Amino acid sequence: MPADHFSLQDKYLKEEGAVALTGIQALVRLPMERYRRDKAAGLRVGTYISGYQGSPLGELDKQLRLAGPLLDRHHIRFEPGINEDVAATAIYGSQMLDLFPHERYDGVTGIWYGKAPGVDRSGDAFRHGQYIGTSKHGGVLMLAGDDPAAKSSTLPCDSTVALYDTFFPMLYPGNAQEVLEFGLHGLAMSRYSGLFSAMKIVTNVADGGGIVEVSPELARSVLPELEIGGKPFEKRQLTMLIPPFTLECERQIYYERMAAARAYARANKLDRIVVRSGNDRIGLISMGKSHLDLLLALELLGLDEAALKHAGVRLYKLGMISPVEPLGLAEFARGLDEIVMVEEKRGFVEMQVRDALYNLPGRPAVYGKQGPDGQPLFAMHGELQPDQIARLLADFLADRLKRPDLRERVKWLAEIQERKYEEIMPRTPYFCSGCPHNTSTTLPEGEVTGGGIGCHAMAAYMNRGVMWLTHMGGEGAPWMGLRHFTEKPHIFQNVGDGTYFHSASKSVEATIAANAHMTYKILYNSAVAMTGGQQVWGGLSQLDMARQLEAEGMQRIVIVAEDATRYPEHTLSERISVRPREDYNQVMLELKDVPGVTAIIFDQQCAAEKRRQRKRGILAAPRKRVFINEGVCEGCGDCGVKSNCLSVVPLETEFGRKRAIEQSSCNKDMSCVNGFCPSFVTIHGGALRKPEKLKASEDGWADLPVPAIPALDRPYGILVTGVGGTGVVTIGALLGMAAHLEGKGCSVLDMAGLAQKGGAVVSHIRLAAKPEDIHAVRVAAGGARLVLGCDLVVAASFDGLAKMERGSTRAVINSHETTTGDFTRNPDLQFPSRAMIDAIAGAIGKDAADFVDATRLATALLGDSIATNPFMLGFAWQRGLVPLAEASILRAIELNAVAVEANKQAFRWGRRAAHDLAAVERAAAPVTPLAMAKPDIAQTLEQAVERRI
Repeated sequence: MPADHFSLQDKYLKEEGAVALTGIQALVRLPMERYRRDKAAGLRVGTYISGYQGSPLGELDKQLRLAGPLLDRHHIRFEPGINEDVAATAIYGSQMLDLFPHERYDGVTGIWYGKAPGVDRSGDAFRHGQYIGTSKHGGVLMLAGDDPAAKSSTLPCDSTVALYDTFFPMLYPGNAQEVLEFGLHGLAMSRYSGLFSAMKIVTNVADGGGIVEVSPELARSVLPELEIGGKPFEKRQLTMLIPPFTLECERQIYYERMAAARAYARANKLDRIVVRSGNDRIGLISMGKSHLDLLLALELLGLDEAALKHAGVRLYKLGMISPVEPLGLAEFARGLDEIVMVEEKRGFVEMQVRDALYNLPGRPAVYGKQGPDGQPLFAMHGELQPDQIARLLADFLADRLKRPDLRERVKWLAEIQERKYEEIMPRTPYFCSGCPHNTSTTLPEGEVTGGGIGCHAMAAYMNRGVMWLTHMGGEGAPWMGLRHFTEKPHIFQNVGDGTYFHSASKSVEATIAANAHMTYKILYNSAVAMTGGQQVWGGLSQLDMARQLEAEGMQRIVIVAEDATRYPEHTLSERISVRPREDYNQVMLELKDVPGVTAIIFDQQCAAEKRRQRKRGILAAPRKRVFINEGVCEGCGDCGVKSNCLSVVPLETEFGRKRAIEQSSCNKDMSCVNGFCPSFVTIHGGALRKPEKLKASEDGWADLPVPAIPALDRPYGILVTGVGGTGVVTIGALLGMAAHLEGKGCSVLDMAGLAQKGGAVVSHIRLAAKPEDIHAVRVAAGGARLVLGCDLVVAASFDGLAKMERGSTRAVINSHETTTGDFTRNPDLQFPSRAMIDAIAGAIGKDAADFVDATRLATALLGDSIATNPFMLGFAWQRGLVPLAEASILRAIELNAVAVEANKQAFRWGRRAAHDLAAVERAAAPVTPLAMAKPDIAQTLEQAVERRI
């Protein structure tokens, strides 16, 4: 693709060819594609989208807003729900258009989104919607976000059984390509059958990205000619949900609409035989993400399509996992002796397969959750990985295929899994620098609190008296049932403002009605920070919230504000007061002694959202900076304890460990000054001096040698490890776009989890000569050809080391000592850099790893630590470890359109460092920030004496 003619809007507007999409972006394209097809068919169909954000679909609403003008052009109305079940009710309302005048539109496409807990709470709304059904030219698709490994959830998530219970035909895509294809089929199936369709979206699919082929003919639907009871099938709607009408509707759902969904799946080949031959005896059935994992597992076993055919192994891929279409399944099973189900979580599909095959003559045995010996085979817990599947299948197939070599092939995988890597230093998710929760989740000594859903749940990692975490909306209710039977008279309860407006307000009302003795701490941050900083939909102002609580009978409400002057006294009342943040601890002690239910509304904006708004010029930045005079600092660490802030970092000096403020990450919360330490210096009206940036045309550097680019004779795995908030995800986006510009295959999976700022973030990038060469998006155990360790801690973690393999992995590691959140509570915490460096060198060999203090160099040369990751990418490219052209990477930086020149310069400085590190060190030395400078420690007794006289 000519890079000069590429537009980022191609992913939504290009109608034929290849586009780069994440799973989330494919969902944004979906209603536009549906609209274009309806328009071509002469139909005027609008789209209504509603739901509630939550991982792995937490970015969907943000991407929809970014595409705002395109939504208008395609008659798409996006309206977030205040919670999931209200949104689901609005969706089924969109299907009642035929009852009302509708000259402008022939129908409405409805799309709901939410994570698995939202599916659980919306069951009644879903059931009512299914009874009503879809309008003549309508159709509904429910997007269920599942987080099987609980990367961004309190509990592992699987919505499959809940969706089955509410009559959804369920489609399960395995990548962005299938998200678009199955989404189109799901909407067409819904319009045809009258049932709402559902699509299961797991984390790997939502967060993963790759190359998607688009065309007006993609997933073109075939409507089957179906007869029921000797009459052509015709869907019917029912909006009067009251007996006896609902009893007839129940019959229609089971015997007509479900039959129509199965007929649609068969006519459109949603399930397909992937590999077959004439002598097959063993069958493997998989679906969605697990199908791509299976393909990679077979690749690890050396079983390509020809080998499978020769061995008599047949493959079946299910697109619709419920209800399982029986005719295609029976065709697949014919002649087989055994079938193995490769399925994540419970054996729900396995149960349907066994039931569908049970009455067939000569039916095969079906294994999955249990093997032939009755012992567990594929686990019901956690998340299936390709290397796990390979090991289990090697054991199952070796004797049956007379292939003992299969066990030999996976020995190295077993060795990797069984390595006893010591967790040298975990990088636990943590609050951002300047996060209001650093202060708001504190408690008076000896007090305890209930936790809940939101960023504040990370207080559970910090020994801050959190006794439990509830589901979303349950905050406070556990105390109602517990208080009668304990001697403890009072507790606190944390609840985020987004959660309060979502559903927790009902728990607050219940505790007031029960007159429970407790104090709510409503953490009013003006953003749903955990899922990307969205505006709280349907929220009230702090004062209106206080008045609501007062009207409901709450005894006292205190607004504790970062800026208490924003609240004039005449706006308050006898039960509502405002206090400054400095009084917070005293306020908690006072309210503890007030009988009944009281509340603190902690008013301070989300630090990450503040930072975003300041960068965009929406919010003015305070004209002051805090520094620490190292000559006065005694290293007590009280500033870190008071602020709980990651920007208070250790500074090693000849006189022991001191403290410094890392200016690049500081969000100017200023709570670190609460230690009243004489070493603190506040500069008013000044700004950080940026270093002089050396331009390529004037820095005296000769042209750098161009390295040999690695061949893509097989998929090339890159693992990028880093810290949340430092641009790790951007590296994957740049490489993905560069690969797309070159016409190569690429998949990118960003595993951010609860990271926010300060936690571990990992990007899995797989590059190939062609898109079809890439199966699973995640780098398998031992499968990283390059580990780009933008953070030493995460690179040396168990997950990082498990992706490395001696002889095939090269590593470029940032050796900078970026401390973890534990340092805020343990001022003497030592950073075990030597142990981590040794672990990486031990895993791949010391000659296969480069260690460079990229953070120090990039910050010195470019003025901000955010330049670290493109610097690292440039270093790795110059080492010949990135199989993409420099021009493509630089063009991807331009298309990203964020700090373009700075990122290009960082990439070039990284190249220079790989070529001549000593020269780059000399260039950086004069401008290295004090907090990052190498400690200047006396090397001899004479030097020590001289410095002290």
